[in-house]
Amino acid sequence: MSYRSFQTTIEPSTEPITTAEAKSHIRVDVSTEDTLIDDYIKVARRLSERLTRRSFITQTITLKLDGFSGGEIVLPRSPAQSVTSIQYVDTDGATQTWSSSLYDVDTSSEPARVTPAYDEDFPDTRAVANAVTVTYVAGYGSASDVPEELRLLIRLLVGHYFENREAVGTVAMHELPLGLQFLAKSYEMPEVF
Repeated sequence: MSYRSFQTTIEPSTEPITTAEAKSHIRVDVSTEDTLIDDYIKVARRLSERLTRRSFITQTITLKLDGFSGGEIVLPRSPAQSVTSIQYVDTDGATQTWSSSLYDVDTSSEPARVTPAYDEDFPDTRAVANAVTVTYVAGYGSASDVPEELRLLIRLLVGHYFENREAVGTVAMHELPLGLQFLAKSYEMPEVF
């Protein structure tokens, strides 16, 4: 089942690494750079999540589909924790909430998927754009639950951003180091279409 769009509708309440951890990694011991470092941490987490197609810290994601088809709904960001709700536009044009007793959520699979419960079918929807809205919670949990390799990826990205603050300069250009690319690849989920 292909999705049209998804977005994080409730951002994580914390980041996978603290300002102090980032400062220790980049060997900064003054507080004048804290705001910049905090910005780098957030950007590094978001980039890492896009590169790996994962959610690191618990967050809420809203997925839009044009309808139910294909026998399952694949959730595009792992690890999924739970499905909050599935709403759809019925054939009469009214928005309905699909009862959670009528579907199963397989969070053991990566990516996670939603299927109709035994002897149930997906509801019929009106043929309109974004007829189905799936709201779900994804992420490893808290910062301590995020795999160390992903936390290292964020620290390395923060260090890269800290040392290479400009997109263009008179000094040699630095692309994303190969080690960072390997870390991201090792946790990459397949793209869900």
